[in-house]
Amino acid sequence: MSKIVQFPMSKKKNKTKVVVPISGGMDSTVLLHYAASKFDSVYAISFDYGQRHIKELMCAEKQINAIRDKDTEENVHFNTTIKLPFFNLIKNSALLDRNIDVAKAKDVMGDPQTVNYVPFRNMMLLSIASSFAEGVGATTVYHGAAQADSVAGFWDGSPEFLKAINKVNALNRRNKIKIEAPLIDKSKKEIIELGISLGVNFADTWTCYEGLDEACGECTACALRLKGFIDAGVEDPVKYSRNIPWDHLLGRA
Repeated sequence: MSKIVQFPMSKKKNKTKVVVPISGGMDSTVLLHYAASKFDSVYAISFDYGQRHIKELMCAEKQINAIRDKDTEENVHFNTTIKLPFFNLIKNSALLDRNIDVAKAKDVMGDPQTVNYVPFRNMMLLSIASSFAEGVGATTVYHGAAQADSVAGFWDGSPEFLKAINKVNALNRRNKIKIEAPLIDKSKKEIIELGISLGVNFADTWTCYEGLDEACGECTACALRLKGFIDAGVEDPVKYSRNIPWDHLLGRA
């Protein structure tokens, strides 16, 4: 049996604040629950930038409500969705332009940056989150980057990007906002294990880039998610449009 990944679950300190951008995907959801276990005040923000998988925003709302329902301290006391319509001007990303097919995992092996990448998205969203953090007196912004982001070709989810954007934030002459990415060196398996330990309901998360009623099971995001659940030995509760032979994959048949 694999060893469950351990994260520091230190006691919350008085007046600690963190801003957590939550997309409703698996990684940011786990990060939100982790933040709620660590900080007194969690400011959850989501971004509607015209992404075709808008279903994830509904999942984000469900996760915020789930934390509020079980947390007697009610430390997730703020959440909002920020609309960024100017992203509609970007025409070279499959996540924004429905005339571009979402990249399937089997077709883009070795591609350093697939059409599923949204140009400079994380830089812009984290800048907004940092600005918001300064406004509410928070000194920390959580970034949901995971180990798989670099593998998938997202340079703005890499450790190098995290280090660089923090150098920019450090130029602030009065209020130092640090962007932290607790999951950046964690595999999908480890993130799922952490989520289970935090009581995350993965049925209310959304990963598929297609944005349909059921997950496609073939895009790059689905492929990484499925591998994570298989490696963790847990069946993904999300419904897929293609048959996923869980009994065989998990050795139950």
